[in-house]
Amino acid sequence: MFKQHTVAVVVPAYNEEGFVGNVLRTMPSFVDRVYVVDDCSRDETWREIQEASAELNAQRAVPSELTANGREDYVVAVRHEENMGRGSSVKDGYRLALEDGIDVTAVMDGDGQMDPDELDRIITPVVEGRADYAKGTRLRERDHTQGMTRWRLFGNHLLSFLTNLSSGYWGMGDSQNGYTAISRAALEEIPVEDLYDGYGFLNDILTVLNVHGLTIAEVPHPAVYDEEESGIRYSTFVPLVSMLLLTNFLFRIGMRYGIRDFHPTVVCYGLGVGGLAVSGFGAVAAAVAGGAAIMATSHLVTALLVGVILFVFGIVLDIQQNSELAYRYDRYPDPDRQRQ
Repeated sequence: MFKQHTVAVVVPAYNEEGFVGNVLRTMPSFVDRVYVVDDCSRDETWREIQEASAELNAQRAVPSELTANGREDYVVAVRHEENMGRGSSVKDGYRLALEDGIDVTAVMDGDGQMDPDELDRIITPVVEGRADYAKGTRLRERDHTQGMTRWRLFGNHLLSFLTNLSSGYWGMGDSQNGYTAISRAALEEIPVEDLYDGYGFLNDILTVLNVHGLTIAEVPHPAVYDEEESGIRYSTFVPLVSMLLLTNFLFRIGMRYGIRDFHPTVVCYGLGVGGLAVSGFGAVAAAVAGGAAIMATSHLVTALLVGVILFVFGIVLDIQQNSELAYRYDRYPDPDRQRQ
């Protein structure tokens, strides 16, 4: 336990032979249970999980209150019969954690990139009741990005900005960081079953948390890079996540500022997008009609400028509305506003 809270770790693994066993064996002593999910790996990941699980289950016991569902092992190993995606693996772990009544559930990937010595810092904001969800970031400190290529760093920054726009958690610096922790209350509130199954899970859950008005904390930490290779196929990941971010943005704006509580933000975003769409379609039509027509359509420029201004103003209002829902771990909010 950690400060009188039960702690579980979900370890999603896909083709992590040579890494996942060490991840399991280096779990901090305060972890009460581990849910490791093999997403139908094609290598020896499952064998490695079984070996490490048997070894650890013989050495470590779990609190008696976690055995009510008949699960007495410290490591609970699950294997998918077909590849379902990282998100699906995490969701399996979340469901098991809810069944076991775990207070705080963290996620630590099976590739060894997440330092187990940082786990106490990741879960602390949740344990202390200052956040419903905590996530790591590798991009806040210059020395934390050592080992990341410039292309990977640029991609993370760009995707983080788009995720901030989509989710409403402005200021978050590393949306693709899967080192996270969530409270039992938050898991009980959000629709876990409906979350995205693939790599877009990390982007999707942020939007869902925002719609429910839940607070997140960002915890700076260094990444650990070795010989592991990313399982992301960018040819499919980019278009799928782009569509997910767009869909989530529209869903969040509609729910937060339209259905649940009307706010001018939805008007600014709506008119801004409308102005951009009118100028875009108009420019295409003018281009088809010929160069002279383009010069004559000055109103398209006006529509573009108005669209940009209104959209930016919508962002400003959005940032103001969400300013108290996210913070840095080393910049705690007022303790008097601590969540109960």
